[in-house]
Amino acid sequence: MAYHRSAASLTLLATMFAATLALSACGGAGNRTVIQNKGSDTLVNVAQAWAENYRAVNPDVAVAVTGGGSGTGISAMINATVDIANASRTMKDSELEAARANGIEPIEHIVGYDALAVFLHEDNPLSEITLPQLAGIYGDGGEIQSWSQLGVTVPGCDSDEIVVVSRQNNSGTYEYFQETVLGKDGDFRLGTNDLHGSKDVVDLVENTPCAIGYSGLAYAIPEVHMPCVVDTSGNCITPSSETAIDGSYPIARPLFMYTAGEPQGAVGDYLAWVLSAEGQCIIAEKGYAPAEPVDCG
Repeated sequence: MAYHRSAASLTLLATMFAATLALSACGGAGNRTVIQNKGSDTLVNVAQAWAENYRAVNPDVAVAVTGGGSGTGISAMINATVDIANASRTMKDSELEAARANGIEPIEHIVGYDALAVFLHEDNPLSEITLPQLAGIYGDGGEIQSWSQLGVTVPGCDSDEIVVVSRQNNSGTYEYFQETVLGKDGDFRLGTNDLHGSKDVVDLVENTPCAIGYSGLAYAIPEVHMPCVVDTSGNCITPSSETAIDGSYPIARPLFMYTAGEPQGAVGDYLAWVLSAEGQCIIAEKGYAPAEPVDCG
């Protein structure tokens, strides 16, 4: 006899399936729980640090971390192939609808904050930049195509042409920058260099005097230069953990972990540890701002 499962029963099935995925044999040491964690490249480094440190907290639990972008992680969570999705943006309405169609009610956990820095070659003398200028560089129809239009001459950039470096469109960083800098209806210009990861962005800018890029502050290295960004009141704010926490930096954002329903068992314990003082000091060490003020000594 044909029958239809209720949303509640589908949620239970999805939760049971995710729990089943989380159990795996590990060599000859017997069974241990494996938590599958996938998504944002912005969060991948700190997620790996959390996973490594958690081994000492609970040796019976392993956390398998992979990147691929916020959209990839959220899609995997919707399809019940991971336990935790990392994201540097909120879920879209279409993603929420797809999750609920699968009987899943996503739960959002803010695990930290990030300042989205603008990166320039270390020899670039530009000390500050405005959001309209960024839109003029990155936006479709933007008219800023050379460094001289911003009043600077960049050593080693003989062409004067701005090399525009961005992220791929499955990245939460890409989508957050698009919404914040270009506006909800704004599009990126054609011809940008769209790279897979944050480290790739920084590496290209480091080696390209004409380049400008953007990514999470945690990926900053001494070989690149970060201008302050002018807010709507005319104040030029430097990207930092402090200005991300207090919201004064114009391109600051929360960082998320999503679960299919309230996390239970090993996943719930792990998320509680991530949000504990120990877990939050790890994210602070990686250059992000903790979700709540914490004394790390």
